[in-house]
Amino acid sequence: MKRYVYINDDDLSQNLYCDNRISNRKYTLFNFLPKNLWEQFSRFMNQYFLLIACLQLWSLITPVNPASTWGPLIFIFAVSASKEAWDDYNRYLSDKKANEKEVWVLKQGIKKHIKAEDIRVGNIVWLRENDEVPCDLVLIGTSDPQGLCYVETAALDGETDLKTRVIPSACMGMDLELLHKIKGVIECPNPDRDIRRFDANMRLFPPFIDNDLCPLTIKNTILQSCYLRNTEWACGVAVYTGNETKLGMSRGIPEPKLTAVDAMIDKLTGAIFVFQLVVVIVLGIAGNVWKDTEARKQWYVLYPEEGPWYELLVIPLRFELLCSIMIPISIKVSLDLVKGLYAKFIDWDIEMHDHETGTPSHAANTAISEDLGQVEYILTDKTGTLTENKMIFKRCCINGIFYGNESGDALKDMELLNAVASGLPDVNRFVTIMAICNTVIPMQSKSGAIVYKAQSQDEEALVHAAARLHMVLFNKNGNILEIKFNGSVLQYEVLDTLEFTSDRKRMSIVVRDCQNEKIVLLSKGADEAIFPCASTGQQIRTFTEAVEQYAQLGLRTLCLAWRDLDEEEYQDWSLMFKEANSTLVDREWRLAEVCQKLEHDLQILGVTAIEDRLQDGVPETIETLRKAGINFWMLTGDKQNTALQIALSCNFISPEPKGHILLINGKTEDEVCRSLERVLLTMRITASEPKDVAFVVDGWALEIALKHYRRAFTELAILSRTAICCRVTPSQKAQLVELLKSCDYRTLAIGDGGNDVRMIQQADIGVGISGREGLQAARAADYSIGKFRFLKRLILVHGRYSYNRTAFLSQYSFYKSLVICFIQIFFSFISGVSGTSLFNSVSLMAYNVFYTSIPVLVSVLDKDLSERTVMQHPQILFYCQAGRLLNPSTFAGWFGRSLFHAIVVFVISIHAYAYEGSEMEEVSMVALSGCIWLQAFVVTLETNSFTVLQHLAIWGNMLAFYIINWIFSALPSLGMYTIMFRLCRQPSYWITMFLIVAAGIGPVLALKYFRYTYRPSKINILQQAERLGGPILSLGSIEPQSRSIEKEVSPLSITQSKNRNPVYEPLLSDSPNSTRRSFGPGTPFDFFQSQSRLASSSYSRNCKTN
Repeated sequence: MKRYVYINDDDLSQNLYCDNRISNRKYTLFNFLPKNLWEQFSRFMNQYFLLIACLQLWSLITPVNPASTWGPLIFIFAVSASKEAWDDYNRYLSDKKANEKEVWVLKQGIKKHIKAEDIRVGNIVWLRENDEVPCDLVLIGTSDPQGLCYVETAALDGETDLKTRVIPSACMGMDLELLHKIKGVIECPNPDRDIRRFDANMRLFPPFIDNDLCPLTIKNTILQSCYLRNTEWACGVAVYTGNETKLGMSRGIPEPKLTAVDAMIDKLTGAIFVFQLVVVIVLGIAGNVWKDTEARKQWYVLYPEEGPWYELLVIPLRFELLCSIMIPISIKVSLDLVKGLYAKFIDWDIEMHDHETGTPSHAANTAISEDLGQVEYILTDKTGTLTENKMIFKRCCINGIFYGNESGDALKDMELLNAVASGLPDVNRFVTIMAICNTVIPMQSKSGAIVYKAQSQDEEALVHAAARLHMVLFNKNGNILEIKFNGSVLQYEVLDTLEFTSDRKRMSIVVRDCQNEKIVLLSKGADEAIFPCASTGQQIRTFTEAVEQYAQLGLRTLCLAWRDLDEEEYQDWSLMFKEANSTLVDREWRLAEVCQKLEHDLQILGVTAIEDRLQDGVPETIETLRKAGINFWMLTGDKQNTALQIALSCNFISPEPKGHILLINGKTEDEVCRSLERVLLTMRITASEPKDVAFVVDGWALEIALKHYRRAFTELAILSRTAICCRVTPSQKAQLVELLKSCDYRTLAIGDGGNDVRMIQQADIGVGISGREGLQAARAADYSIGKFRFLKRLILVHGRYSYNRTAFLSQYSFYKSLVICFIQIFFSFISGVSGTSLFNSVSLMAYNVFYTSIPVLVSVLDKDLSERTVMQHPQILFYCQAGRLLNPSTFAGWFGRSLFHAIVVFVISIHAYAYEGSEMEEVSMVALSGCIWLQAFVVTLETNSFTVLQHLAIWGNMLAFYIINWIFSALPSLGMYTIMFRLCRQPSYWITMFLIVAAGIGPVLALKYFRYTYRPSKINILQQAERLGGPILSLGSIEPQSRSIEKEVSPLSITQSKNRNPVYEPLLSDSPNSTRRSFGPGTPFDFFQSQSRLASSSYSRNCKTN
């Protein structure tokens, strides 16, 4: 589909397309209530509670006042709705500010001031220096004589370097008067979100030009939210407005990610719901049987002889309402609240603040913090993520001669300096390509120094190196490049630019040497993109050796080449290039095809080697996280040897003999198949050896493997602990993430550039680094950090604490609801199985919302171990990865505890008060008090580190319980008149509370003591060492026996259950799933040291069919 934009013609453009009003609001004043309620009731739990609340309106079956459910339900909905309303109101204010900003627009040849929201497609918008661009414009005029302007795109893609934009060739030379009268049409695609592409054509109407077609690219546009810099004025035609701009199309709310903890909570909720239905059916049948047999014999039970048709449903429905609190109504709000706090802890963490760049850590996604503690695979980019992305020119090879090998710096190599000074042709041509074959913009600072603005760090390094070699690019005037060399000024006219793409992997320019009028093609690119284009007969063996040598040193390589063009050849090719450049369909493919017709028979001049240093702390971070059982994959666009050297230097893989590298290569299906079979066979053979085995694959072989041998490659991914994928594209990165996710692994992807965005968004957790490539990755990610080393603290500290706290909070929420529900069930056995509630409505509502929620919410401050201990012993992350603290087994423990505590409270309360002629309200208050006392001590027992706030929440909440009930007891209308006053004056009440606490907490405390003393977990040992204050290694005598579980891996078959990674997954001997992982033998306390490889792990997961 196409869009036709009529330039400066209000009649033709009016009402064809939307105006420039920006609206990011989710709601309006009229649809907020119905839309928000629809969204909230689209969740199963909310539908369930609404059904319960509606049933409670039926007075015949409700055992309690409907307010006990409606109150919390309305409160929870109100909190969620208020949060949504506040967020939407802030979006409205932001939109209002942007829409009411005043801009200059050309109307009928006159410049007028209008609001930004009134801009229409086809209007000519005028910008002044430092103005923000209000919509997507096609540039038609600037204050620069050459038609250039400079824009800052940081708000669009995060890149702070200025970019050049140029007016189309059809508009060159137009003065202000002509620009006021310009007419024409722009043929462009319908709106899309691709900020790097704009394939369109412009046709100006006479008398401006004779209907010649002028191709437009992204370089002829300035997009919404960019800023005009270093340019006095510019004007452009509005082509996309409002929410149809490229930025507007990119906006949107990403799909929510479901954490492993959330998935487990959903399963547990389902199990409780099934249990609840069973209880309701059993008690409903029992109630109806008792009513028909025993109840009618009792003179005080006034059942009619014949009831309505629905009589059999009354008691089951009554029990359904009574048992509905099994599923805690407050769990969703509680989890959302604490997860928001987890995110704030990350934002507030000073130790994750990058002081070098002033970049703080930031949690953009507040819902998945606990998943950080369960990460099993980290997939990382290399350049800018593991390295600094600060490129430094180090060595080069020109015409077979190596420079910089001895000194380590070619720019200090006297042989190279002398070669440049003496004017050797090949050396000078090599340095000239370094200086001008790029998109760098030279700018003069206030001090007079030349400052280079580059979109590529490699190009900036080459231009700086050329300047150090006296080939200084100092001016770019339109298509004319000016270079100072040995006191003289050289000029080159850029005729065409053959841009770099990830498919071509090279960039070329066609220039005319103004000194001799010759036309020359200058090229630079990756070795696999340049060497095949070499002229027949040229010996490239030396260059190949140079590439290999530099790659072995971990340096980034680029090959430089050139060839002369005659005028006729260039003119013929130029026509094809312009034709391809003006097509609207498959323009990029057509251009690549035309470029290939010129980039051949190249004379290769040499190879450059650029160093990209590792970031500080990268080796230590990777080593620590590997000890935590996390597997690493490096996904990079660099060549194989460079990636391998970086991997070795940052502890990604180990050198021989400890490490072993397996290569997967090939250009055909058969070659890749044989290579994959060989690597898989080797992997199985070495599975029992304590070797660090990694496989290496390039993009070509990876594409074949994923397309034709996906199952075999998936098995390899499961068996291998480390992988290095070279020459991969952004889409392949995302495919690899999806592959691991399909095997039910928790994945984390980290990168720093726009090419990492798809990978980051695909992973369970996306982490972006605010780097030199801009903020695209950071903005697309769930978390952003300043440096790779902060990933260690993000996972080990924030991820682990979040998982532990969420596991406790979610299970405790079920526990407190089950306790009160079991008491209600037990009471039914002494109340004729009638579904009568022991507790009144006010008590139930206060219990769920206030009495038991406030103490547990301060669990967000709890730390089972200090941060220092956690960082020193990363292996304890295994407990989180294995789901040690939240699984059906641990939930069964909490379920049993709730049943036991309900029995204790019910039996003691009934025996102490029910047979003493007490009122039912007194028994109810005693039972409720017993629950509050028990749960205060339960929270105290489960808390590992206390602060003043925690003590205040636990014991202050108990005091508040009594104060609130004293107030209620003073109000005759609530049915609790004088109850608490009478109870508190009775010694028997306090003795009952003591007995309940002693009987309920005593066995729990004894069991904890037994496990802590005689069967301690690794965490218990560390806790004990912390409390003793001595060195942890002194406790090395307590160490579990290692276990090894062997299981055959079927060759090249993963249709059956997939074996988990057999590497580095120690057994938690005290875990309910203790067959999953095992610790290897070693020195005292060796479970905190590196583990040997198991033959295979029995911990298996089913891969989804791909």
